[in-house]
Amino acid sequence: MGTAPTSVLDLVEKFRTNSEHYRSSAYNETLCRIDFINPLFAALGWDVANAGGYADAYRDVIHEDSLRVGEGLKAPDYSFRIGGTRKFFVEAKKPGVNLKSDPVPAYQLRRYAWSAKLPLSVLTDFEEFAVYDCRQKPSQNDKPSVGRLIYCTFEEYAEKWGDIAAVFSRDAVLKGAFDRFAESARGKRGTTEVDRAFLAEIEGWRDALARNVALRNPEISQRDLNFAVQRIIDRIIFLRIAEDRGMEPYSQLASLLNGERVYERLGVFFRAADQRYNSGIFHFERERDRSEPPDELTPTLSVDDKVLKDIVRNLYYPDSPYAFGVLPADILGQVYEQFLGKVIRLTTGHRAVVEEKPEVRKAGGVYYTPTYIVDYIVRHTVGRLLGVLEQSAGTDGAGAVLAPDAITPKDAAKLRILDPACGSGSFLIAAYQFLLDWHLKWYSEHDPEKLARGKSPPIYQATRGRESAGADATNGSGWRLTTSERKRILLNSIFGVDIDPQAVEVTKLSLLLKVLEGESGETLTNQWRLLHERALPDLGDNIKCGNSLIGPDFYENQQLLLLDDEARYKINVFDWNDEFRTIIRSGGFDAIVANPPYGASFSRAEEQYLRSRYRTPANSLDSFLLFVERAGQLLRNDGQFGMIIPSGWTSLPSAMPLRMLFVEQFRPTSFVSLPFDVFAAYVDCVIVTAQKWDRAEASTAIDLYVFPARHKIATVEEFECFHKSSDLGLWRTSPRFEFLVTCSTDETRLINKLRTTGFVLGDELSVKRGIETFQPVRFKKGLTNPQTAFAGVLQRYILEPGQRLFISFPPDIQRSKPVEYFSSNRILLRQVLSRSLRLQATYTEEFMLTSQSVQSLIPSASSRGVLSLLQILAILNSKLLSWFFVRLNAAARRDDFPKIILEQTRELPLPHQSATSKAHAPNLARLDRLVNSMLALNQSLSQTRIDHEATAAARQITAVDRQIDRIVYELFDLTESEIDLVEDTALRL
Repeated sequence: MGTAPTSVLDLVEKFRTNSEHYRSSAYNETLCRIDFINPLFAALGWDVANAGGYADAYRDVIHEDSLRVGEGLKAPDYSFRIGGTRKFFVEAKKPGVNLKSDPVPAYQLRRYAWSAKLPLSVLTDFEEFAVYDCRQKPSQNDKPSVGRLIYCTFEEYAEKWGDIAAVFSRDAVLKGAFDRFAESARGKRGTTEVDRAFLAEIEGWRDALARNVALRNPEISQRDLNFAVQRIIDRIIFLRIAEDRGMEPYSQLASLLNGERVYERLGVFFRAADQRYNSGIFHFERERDRSEPPDELTPTLSVDDKVLKDIVRNLYYPDSPYAFGVLPADILGQVYEQFLGKVIRLTTGHRAVVEEKPEVRKAGGVYYTPTYIVDYIVRHTVGRLLGVLEQSAGTDGAGAVLAPDAITPKDAAKLRILDPACGSGSFLIAAYQFLLDWHLKWYSEHDPEKLARGKSPPIYQATRGRESAGADATNGSGWRLTTSERKRILLNSIFGVDIDPQAVEVTKLSLLLKVLEGESGETLTNQWRLLHERALPDLGDNIKCGNSLIGPDFYENQQLLLLDDEARYKINVFDWNDEFRTIIRSGGFDAIVANPPYGASFSRAEEQYLRSRYRTPANSLDSFLLFVERAGQLLRNDGQFGMIIPSGWTSLPSAMPLRMLFVEQFRPTSFVSLPFDVFAAYVDCVIVTAQKWDRAEASTAIDLYVFPARHKIATVEEFECFHKSSDLGLWRTSPRFEFLVTCSTDETRLINKLRTTGFVLGDELSVKRGIETFQPVRFKKGLTNPQTAFAGVLQRYILEPGQRLFISFPPDIQRSKPVEYFSSNRILLRQVLSRSLRLQATYTEEFMLTSQSVQSLIPSASSRGVLSLLQILAILNSKLLSWFFVRLNAAARRDDFPKIILEQTRELPLPHQSATSKAHAPNLARLDRLVNSMLALNQSLSQTRIDHEATAAARQITAVDRQIDRIVYELFDLTESEIDLVEDTALRL
């Protein structure tokens, strides 16, 4: 698309010819969109008019409502999407507006995109075209140039079309060029993205409210204070978002700034919301068939006017940078996830302070699950239940495809989806959205006109306020799910549990806001009039507070009755059979999706209980292991499982019981080995999906997705680029039942072949570590027992000399580290691998002390003695053993400083007995000579100061290295295809 198409050149000529008219006051924005902006983006490949007839959930371009609220627009003019996911906004103006110098349009656009957490967006009147980096917090005082990356006029379209199309064409966005450009264009100035800014905002609210409520209500308890402060904040946020979505009168909350008795007047709004929405957030009166008690606390509180006015004052345009109408539910969830990491504590004198929760402090912070991980898990669990076929890479992004035998909404109504550690609700929000999209697509494809005329219609046809802006009457209006249908789907299918009562309330808030997405005050009023029901459901029976791992049988031990109220409240036992009686009795949940807590702390009583009730606890009793086992108990047969958990469980010996239980209960479907820095805590994680299975299978095909260690994932669509496959049957044959989640079928077969030779390095050599710390001393005459310590750099086939150190070798250390560790003819192996992920070993006969970072490999008494030290050194330094180690230990590919520990060294394979027979004697003798040559060549290379001599030595080393590798391949009896596999991947370890 380097040359502007004829359609664009015609638009340029048309504007040039009649520019005076187009710049006049008679020519408005709507006409500009029809005449110029719509065809401009159509030329970039976007289906602006929805000629494909897609349902709203999957249309390329959403033309937003033009209703004005206050001084600003309710929403941006266009939202451009791929597969229903927003990529960028376009804000349109009439040509009479000077976009280059007027700050107001730029501020409007940046508010929308910043609030929606979109990196780039476009401001245009066709005459001018400006691209903004929207990651910097906008201010109404900003100049129009702030954040502007690209600016051109219509006269430059022909010249710059290639640059525009390379980023903003539909094809470029679909193939990732837009995301790459956005990342490369990230400004050098510090950015404050909306989630961090809004988090700081509501943390300030919490601090001010907590101090004031504690001061004005001296009898309030710490627990009630936490509840009251969060509930007031939740209600304000809900109503403010409802205003920007047109469901509440705009500036309703702003009216509180005039006059006194603010909290009392705010309570009037809250009670009106109770009547309108029926949400647990606004539940003040006892009602039949509602399981949760009403809030009888917050209406009785006293709160000063100033605190509330300070909160309200910065919630409105133009002072507020937030455009609440486009603030996504998942972004709100990310904010709350961090918000819930702190708690209010009452100090002496009934003063309120906010501090980090102990478990968060231990974990080093709160880490929100990235959206692409949530999307992947939901697609591969909920999607499978709904009979949805995944899109293949390169499709047009119009959404998932229904399988030929797809279920009906009547079948879907029976699905029950659970997150047993729901936190702020990110997985449940995504699962709910997936269900909403699926239902809308199904209804849109099965006689929607008839469905809309039914007694309780699940859909209705919405007309847009901007049909004249280019979309025709048929495609310009879309089918929407009625609020009643959205409520039905939520109540039927979405369930969650969390031990933190605040997290439970946040999950409810996020889900309720999701119910109302796309609604307006008019549609809600009409549906209330027709159906005589309030807008929102009560989620008390769906989202519950409790300990997913500990049941009421915890109290069967009589000594536990001695626990005080605070301890019992913290443990918060949960009875699954009682709380979800109908679901459990019918067989269990249909899908479980989660990012369970890792490394949670347990009391002695809790630990005793967990070890007695679960089969899989390792020495560490890590909480995520227990959640995996609990999921197996709660899922029905054929149910779907999806979690992101630390990858160590796939190979650690201590987690072997869980792996064995896992394949008893589940049929694994996929493992995704993620980059190491998915979470700021740098935990190496793997996504696991599986199907509950009560029938053992010897062989099961498994999809693997293995990301490079430093890859930056942008969207879930990237996963297919890193796909390979393996077979559970091959994993079953490994000595410790490891799940080789980064290895393809061929790689796994080769690993198994190398491990079944019958011999490992520990059979031949004793592997010992050096001294813990060196205590260097200045060499003095008469120093008792001075020893030389190695202080250089160990690399393949050489000890690079460094500063000479002398240390004391006291008798107490000698007893644990005998002198033969440091004096025998031996191999030295560096604990840290090279940057290219190669094992690094050399040979020495010199007496020297080494630190713990160097392993000494010494012939053992039980050695067969059929391989010399130099031959074992060659095997250690070969491509094959580095390939074996890195493939078997997936974490080595992601760690900044990958290491090999003693036990792993001992288990490195050696060739089969037949490889040391007379037939291989010439190869073994040659190997000795080649290794001696490598030692000499590397020594020579380290000493030369002449460039051409260094180049010659390096070339010789490479040639000898190849010969050694070839002999090692023969000793392990590798086929040519197996050699190709190692050679192909060794350089990409």
